Amino acid sequence: MVERLTALDASFLYLEEPGTPMHVGAVLVLDRPSGEFDHEALVELVRARLPLVPRYRQKVVEVPGHLANPAWVDDPDFDLGYHVRRSALPRPGTEEQLLDLVARLTARPLDRSRPLWEMYLVEGLAGDRTAVVTKTHPALVDGLGAIDIGQVILDPDPTAGTAPLPAADPWLPRRPPGPAALVWEAVEDYLRRPSDVLETARTAVGDVRATAFRWAGVAGGLAAALARTAVSPAPASSLNAPIGRQRRVAVARATLDDLRVVRAAHGGTVNDVLLSVVTGALREWLLSRGEPVVSSTSVRALVPVSVRGEDGAAAGEVRSFLVDLPVGEPNPRVRLTRISYAMRGVAPSGQSVGADTLSALSGFAPPTLHALGARAASGLSRRLFNLVVINVPGPQVPLYAGGARMAEVFPVVPLVRGQGLAIGLTSYDGTVYVGLNGDRDTVSDVDVLADLIEQEVAYLVETATGPAGGPTAGTGPAAR
Repeated sequence: MVERLTALDASFLYLEEPGTPMHVGAVLVLDRPSGEFDHEALVELVRARLPLVPRYRQKVVEVPGHLANPAWVDDPDFDLGYHVRRSALPRPGTEEQLLDLVARLTARPLDRSRPLWEMYLVEGLAGDRTAVVTKTHPALVDGLGAIDIGQVILDPDPTAGTAPLPAADPWLPRRPPGPAALVWEAVEDYLRRPSDVLETARTAVGDVRATAFRWAGVAGGLAAALARTAVSPAPASSLNAPIGRQRRVAVARATLDDLRVVRAAHGGTVNDVLLSVVTGALREWLLSRGEPVVSSTSVRALVPVSVRGEDGAAAGEVRSFLVDLPVGEPNPRVRLTRISYAMRGVAPSGQSVGADTLSALSGFAPPTLHALGARAASGLSRRLFNLVVINVPGPQVPLYAGGARMAEVFPVVPLVRGQGLAIGLTSYDGTVYVGLNGDRDTVSDVDVLADLIEQEVAYLVETATGPAGGPTAGTGPAAR
């Protein structure tokens, strides 16, 4: 028997459009002082670790007549060289050149006729660095316990993967079923579960309107939460506009120590401080674009927050909040207080979306948490929030790929139709890395927003450590 995509994962594929590919991306910047970690080493490392992620050698096949959900089958023509590619920047490659390449790679959809992932080794970075850029479709990582290809190449031990790798057991793909076998297995499924017939029939044509039926239960969880709290539609924002197929990517950085200084001085959590930083940066960014910002102006963010256990391990739970970011508030301390209050209050009021609903809405799985929000039906998401801001706590110890230390890691959160900006944050080894993915036309100056994020962090630290004890209204990065 073939293994079928879940109804939800099938819907993710049906709803994906050429202009809004839903794969989640990551940029791993590696130090390689020995210069030994090259494309060949990466290919061999991935080859040795592929048995840990068997789905990465499988592709999606449709059942004739759409009589059942698509199935996962082994790709008999699996070509590791296709999936692990090589690219280079003109030496010495700058960060700007790397991000321009990442934007082009992000904009390109994955090939549906092959396993739904790609990895690029980018050589030529200044400082004897190299980068690994990954693209993974969340349908590929379909469970809370699943792992991602980017995870399996990383080790806490710097010597792991440096010695000659043992030869992997030969992989023998199972013969994929033919059209007749796929139809017969679909009929058998119907005989065992006749209730599936109606649901599958509704999605037989595979268009968005039919597929939306599969989203009813998913969107219902979010809609029910909104109904309980009478949440109004999202504020009008220039962030919500028709988007094209091209992207711009920018990055920002902040040390956890700085964020903790702000938290200690002004209260809240590190996540609250990060949201306040994003809010202040959005305020200055909107003003720099000549857009009207008054005291009541706000931007609504869908803020998924992963929950960590006391020992720092993932607790397997995600809570998501709809938070109105007070970009109209000129006082940074007041912004932080309002955000902290909002984050404390939304869960008891019912605005939080349950983990099951959130997982279904966004294709959540721990290794691909930054795909959160990308799965929202575009019409629904455009009405309810203006952008997604996802903060994923990461390991606070160095990780290595084939002996090369990962110096930095940036997430690239996909855009959905009608939303021009997505922000992903990842903490790693004492630093928070912010990845901003923007539509090339709607948010062409995403690099300005990245600079403002770093300026906002510096200013909040100054207010926390300065003798005056805090800023006054009307001050901020743009006012100084």
